[in-house]
Amino acid sequence: MSLQDDFDRVAQDVRKLKTRPDDEELKELYGLYKQSIIGDIDIGCPVLLDLKGKAKWEAWNLKKDAMSAYISKAKELIEKYGI
Repeated sequence: MSLQDDFDRVAQDVRKLKTRPDDEELKELYGLYKQSIIGDIDIGCPVLLDLKGKAKWEAWNLKKDAMSAYISKAKELIEKYGI
């Protein structure tokens, strides 16, 4: 199975988790996913009052070599929360 195939599979599986991961886990997964799909962040940092947008921007901006890391994190959450 290729890295892309593995990524696509766990990206679908992680949407089926029985329990919602905590905010830190979701933020990490979000940043890895966006970096994997789009690459380096291509938008400016949101204004200071947009706390959720800023957290998502920072989560994405800090991730490199994301596809393998996303697969590892998604598998960890699937193991932890089940599908």
